[in-house]
Amino acid sequence: MQKLNLPEYSFRFKTLEGKTFVFDVLRKKFVRLTPEEWVRQNFVHFLIHQKKFPATLVALETGVKVNNNPLRADLVVFDRMGQPLLIAEFKAPEVKISQQTFDQIVRYNMQLKVPYLVVSNGLSHYCCRISYSDNSYAFLPDIPCFSEII
Repeated sequence: MQKLNLPEYSFRFKTLEGKTFVFDVLRKKFVRLTPEEWVRQNFVHFLIHQKKFPATLVALETGVKVNNNPLRADLVVFDRMGQPLLIAEFKAPEVKISQQTFDQIVRYNMQLKVPYLVVSNGLSHYCCRISYSDNSYAFLPDIPCFSEII
């Protein structure tokens, strides 16, 4: 798979019927390895190992309803009380991060109302802090550590 703008991690792979699968440490099962899944798996390890996010507070492909339409957020991080803190949307490395990508994550946030939004294609990463008290937002220079957002 493509080298990403993230630290390198060890993964378990298997091949079935000519298709490659990667072991997902959060879902505790092998999942089909696509370019987007490669970004998701690497980013999960980045959050857990570099940014010290507790694995037990990170959920993948979390169901979100927007205007009665069921959608799935790629990744949601919760605080220790079970409240969502951060939503992340991942794209394959060849997909350019666009306004459409941000619109997608903002739609998910209409229900969850988290203070942090992250968008990544594995090569470019964007993190936005939302302040609901003054209806503002700011892009951060880096993804914060878990201890900085709780």
